[in-house]
Amino acid sequence: MASPSDPLNRDPVRKPNKGPPFKFLVPLIYAPVLPLIRLSLRHRPVLRDRLFTAVLAGAFAHGFYLVTDIYDIESK
Repeated sequence: MASPSDPLNRDPVRKPNKGPPFKFLVPLIYAPVLPLIRLSLRHRPVLRDRLFTAVLAGAFAHGFYLVTDIYDIESK
């Protein structure tokens, strides 16, 4: 059995993150877009509803991706 101080059993050295985690900053983009879609496309209701639904579906998909990524990391 290998000891914890065994040099062959160590994890590779990781680079420190130098930037913000962009996957967590995406809601700052689509959150203000949703009310703008509703207000700016008031006179085109079909386009407004389709675009709003598409952006909202993308927001839920992004949230689902983030949650499953967190659960995947915790399960390891």
